[in-house]
Amino acid sequence: MRHTLQALGGAAVLATSLFLSGCVAPVGPVEVTRFHAAGAIPLGRGTIAVEPSEGQEAGMEFGAFSGAVLRELTRVGYTAPLPGAAPSQQVAQLSVERHTLAPVRNGSPVSVGVGGSTGSYGSGLGVGLGIDLSGPPPAQVETQMHVMIRERESGRTIWEGRAQFSVSSKSPLAQTSLGAAKMAEALFKDFPGQSGETILVK
Repeated sequence: MRHTLQALGGAAVLATSLFLSGCVAPVGPVEVTRFHAAGAIPLGRGTIAVEPSEGQEAGMEFGAFSGAVLRELTRVGYTAPLPGAAPSQQVAQLSVERHTLAPVRNGSPVSVGVGGSTGSYGSGLGVGLGIDLSGPPPAQVETQMHVMIRERESGRTIWEGRAQFSVSSKSPLAQTSLGAAKMAEALFKDFPGQSGETILVK
């Protein structure tokens, strides 16, 4: 009896894990491209602040991305200025765009198949009707993030990075907070990166 219960318990755990794995949407990599100016002041040093680019709305969603970017900037060596202190030596101008793409299944959801057979017991003709009720595939959430690090005094751009990320709307990473952290981590991986090179960060 004990062995039977253990077997049933193991089967239940296996079935649950398979069910949960089927519910998790696949996660795509983050595409990252970076550029930095030759002969610029050293990157990853001094104080820096994250500010919205021109035309960028500074709402709650932007706040999640700016917070994630600032965490990565401090991780690579920058420091954030204290409240009331002098303006930062450098500024990271941030812009974010998010789009939801709803794919549409091509063709009709109804398919008709015709088949014939001939054998020792006569011939027959059959018609099969198939209806696809699965519906269209889930929508995709595409996010693009652009960061430009500039010298505040001169306005010169010394580093620029772009990150692009597409994920199923059913994935937890479609949530702003989780997606922002993943994109910022990918964008500043091995900072400042190879200038002009596009990489995929999983």
